[in-house]
Amino acid sequence: MEQGLCSQSRRRLVLTGLGALLVSAAASSVAGIYLGSAREVLALIPGLMVLLPSIIDMRGNIAGVLASRLSSSMHLGVFSIDFEEGSVLGDNIRASFIITVLIAFILGIFAYAASLLSGLPTVSITDLVLISVTSGIVSGLVVMGITVVIALASYRYGLDLDMIAAPTVTTSGDVVTLPILVLSAVFVVQLPPWARLALGAAVIAAAGAAMLYTRRRPAGIGTIVRENLFLLIPLSVLGTLAGLTYSLNLDDLVTFAAFLILIPPFMGGLGSIGGILGSRLSTGMHTGELAPSPLPGRGVVHHFIISYLYTLILLPLLALIAHGAAVLMGLNSPGLGILVTISLVAGLIVMTLVNGAAYATASLSFRYGLDPDNFGIPVITSLIDLIGAATLVSVINLLL
Repeated sequence: MEQGLCSQSRRRLVLTGLGALLVSAAASSVAGIYLGSAREVLALIPGLMVLLPSIIDMRGNIAGVLASRLSSSMHLGVFSIDFEEGSVLGDNIRASFIITVLIAFILGIFAYAASLLSGLPTVSITDLVLISVTSGIVSGLVVMGITVVIALASYRYGLDLDMIAAPTVTTSGDVVTLPILVLSAVFVVQLPPWARLALGAAVIAAAGAAMLYTRRRPAGIGTIVRENLFLLIPLSVLGTLAGLTYSLNLDDLVTFAAFLILIPPFMGGLGSIGGILGSRLSTGMHTGELAPSPLPGRGVVHHFIISYLYTLILLPLLALIAHGAAVLMGLNSPGLGILVTISLVAGLIVMTLVNGAAYATASLSFRYGLDPDNFGIPVITSLIDLIGAATLVSVINLLL
């Protein structure tokens, strides 16, 4: 009887995750369609494509860590609906906003340096930083708001936040950040020089205020900010390299615009699956259900199998949507069969690597006394950005 209830509970969790993934797939495809339609802006504002993957990735990372930490606090029974400083919810929201400002500032610098070193044309460093921070703050507030609403709804209705947060956060990061980034880029490059100077001063002041506030809150908020920045700054390099990978192949991607449509849901879908895996591993280690041993145990392998199952269901669907959208918009597509094959082959390769990385990250961070909630989702989604970009481009070049 007890075994049957356990099996039913696991089936419910798997179906909950699949439902969230299917909804997020449909929504993130909207972001892909928008990217396909904005291909001319990507070509006209050099350096924007280098910035795009990293800023979308960081948006999902920051909100994903927020959701994962709130989920663990729910499982541990310390969560409460309290927005005051010193509470779990209040401190995490404040820390997430500070991280958003600081990381957006750094991403603009990284994107400019990467474009310069690779010989790609780019707008000025001032413009890239302004685009990054402006879009980062606006989209960050929206995505954090969505994350908090989902967390409160999960708490109120007794849902498992681990199974719905990652797909929803990743999707909202794609859908919200992409158009805001493009609109911010158009807005910034059209500003007169004096307005850019004033906005630049405001950005520097905001970054300085964020650092000063963190220094004055050494416990709680300060700890969260330091742990996340320690990880997110190096991971920003991976997102920037993913942007470089796309930029170096931008002509091919623009020629077959179906690939541009596929990129956001492909990355978002794999990120959602990896996020679910990371959250479940983190929660399992917090509650003692999973042991952080050198080799994954039976319970961990069960989570790996579910990740592959999600991948096999989701990626052909994403390719079908990308092909259909390209045809309806009058854009070029390599054909449905080849698009499904490319998506599925690249996705399975990436997910194999992600399974190993997710377990290694969770087990090592837990064994060394660090919070796996702070490390799991950022490491997974950043690796997916870089590995996914390289794998997707390689498979496209191999099969076309």
